[in-house]
Amino acid sequence: MKTPFPYLQGLAQRGGQFVLRLTAITCVAGLVHAQGFDVGSNGSLGDVVIDTNTTLDLPPDGKLHVHSLTVNAGVTLQFNRNVRNTPVYILSQSNVVISGTINVSGGAPTPHSGGRGGHGGFDGGKPGNGPELPPGSGYGPGGGRAGNNDCNTAASCAGGSYASFGRTSSTGIYGDKFLLTMVGGSGGGGSSESTGQGGGGGGGAILIAANTRIEVTGSILARGGFGGACANGGSGGAIRLVAFRVSGNGSLNASGGGSANFGFSTAVGGAGRVRVDTIERDGLNFSAPSSSFTAGGNLIALPPVSPTLATIEAAGNAVPEGSAPPTFILPFGSSAERTIKVQARDFGRNVPILVTLTPDSGPPITVEAEIDNTTVNPAVVEVPVTLPVNTLVTVHAWTR
Repeated sequence: MKTPFPYLQGLAQRGGQFVLRLTAITCVAGLVHAQGFDVGSNGSLGDVVIDTNTTLDLPPDGKLHVHSLTVNAGVTLQFNRNVRNTPVYILSQSNVVISGTINVSGGAPTPHSGGRGGHGGFDGGKPGNGPELPPGSGYGPGGGRAGNNDCNTAASCAGGSYASFGRTSSTGIYGDKFLLTMVGGSGGGGSSESTGQGGGGGGGAILIAANTRIEVTGSILARGGFGGACANGGSGGAIRLVAFRVSGNGSLNASGGGSANFGFSTAVGGAGRVRVDTIERDGLNFSAPSSSFTAGGNLIALPPVSPTLATIEAAGNAVPEGSAPPTFILPFGSSAERTIKVQARDFGRNVPILVTLTPDSGPPITVEAEIDNTTVNPAVVEVPVTLPVNTLVTVHAWTR
């Protein structure tokens, strides 16, 4: 990683052709104040040029503040997950040019586990191992159900869902086309048989926002992870680009993961979401294979207020706000009747929620509840649940 193009900043400061053209766009559009569109980058990472395969550590909030970003042809930029596995947010004061590849895709399963979700996405379900250890369903709002390896029966494992249903699934559509709240794809369900196979991880979520322009002639990948032998690939993730000008003929790929039985090029996980918000649309020549693609002019990179839903206590164990989804095991002999405390902040309304407890082995447990966040902020509700014992359980809370 180096910074060989300091003249880019100088051009902007000297009022060259690019800045004059941007000023004209600002005046004609009439959609922003005189000071112009600002994605909120402090530019602390400077002018970042990726000229070799690179994996960057994500900060705790997932936000990378650059002055500009260039990903050269023939190389791939990836990221290490942070503790909460947040989406990736690239905020740029100047140009973003992607001639190579940025990859936040989900992973394929290993012999003993489901595939890892991409950044902001969810893991695939755990494999089973004979009648004593049934498989687990995929994680996430659209997690595919666990099942067997016979892809042509109603009891087969399912692909993760997001913008569309995963194969053999009929539930789990979530999110919206605007992607103002970034969330990744869901995992495919694990499979049974004598030695089962885990589901593919859901694709990650990435926002790239620039004060000036974004050009993509390479690829941005947020694909679902491949499944095992059956139809249990993860769903595609989410890609959002925001700038005055967005252009290019590259690929914005948030397709679902494939599976060995259907050919890895055929998506069995549900489609992810791709959104481009820009004023100048004449340069939009992207391909978005097997993804839900929309375009608009909503020049908001990050909402000024982001409502949050958080699990703050699980089965008597406090969970610090901002932590990763809690996991725990109730040993044999424990009471299965427990409570989950969920907190809503900054919604300003009644919030219908769904608490989902996904065990490593066996079907998920879902409980509906509601939090009154109209006058108390934050507001908390206690949700009574009946938990399985002697298996690891992961707790999520979603709006519904």
